[in-house]
Amino acid sequence: MSNHGSFSEDPKTIWITDPDNPDRNMKLLEEFSYTDPNGRRWRAPKDSIINGASIPRPLWSSVGSPYTDDYRRASITHDVACNTSGVSRKEADVMFFHACRAGGCGLVQARILYAGVRIGAWASESLPKHSISSDKLLFREFISTPFNEELFLKGKLSDISNEMKGLSDDSSLEQLDEIIAHHLKV
Repeated sequence: MSNHGSFSEDPKTIWITDPDNPDRNMKLLEEFSYTDPNGRRWRAPKDSIINGASIPRPLWSSVGSPYTDDYRRASITHDVACNTSGVSRKEADVMFFHACRAGGCGLVQARILYAGVRIGAWASESLPKHSISSDKLLFREFISTPFNEELFLKGKLSDISNEMKGLSDDSSLEQLDEIIAHHLKV
C-alpha cells in the first residue's frame, strides 16, 4: 500500500443506457473498494450506480471530465461515499484526494481535483437551485454563452489554483482547505 492507500482491484462496470437521460451512469458489477492511508475501507458495493458527478460540469475543461485520467477509480468510491449515510461530504472529499494520489495522480493534479470537488460541494449548497440539475451537475444542456455561475466557478478554481502554486509539496490538506475556504466566501 502506498502512503495514499490502495484499491482492491480494477473496477468491473457496465454502462447504463437510458433514452430519457444522458448516458453517464455506470453500474458496478462487483464490489470495489479503496483503503485510505488510515486503514479505513471505502466500499462501493456491487450494483452501485456511479457517474462522476461531484465535479461541476463547468470545471471539466479545467480538471477533467468523468471517466478520464488517473482519478477514475477514485471517482467511483467518491460517488458512493457522497451518497452514504453517516459520511460527510468533507470526509468523502479528503478520501478522494488520497484515492487520486493512490490512482496515479500527481500532487498538483490531486490538489486541483480536490479543489474541484470542494467547489462542487459548495456549489450544490450555495448556488441557486435553478442552475443545478437533478443530479447536481451544472448546465446539462449545451450552452453557447456561459452563464454567470459557470464563469464564477471557473474563476474560483483559477484563483484557488493560482494560490495553490505557493504551497510546498509537504503542505497539509488543512492549508489547502484554508485557501479554498477563503476563495469560496461570497
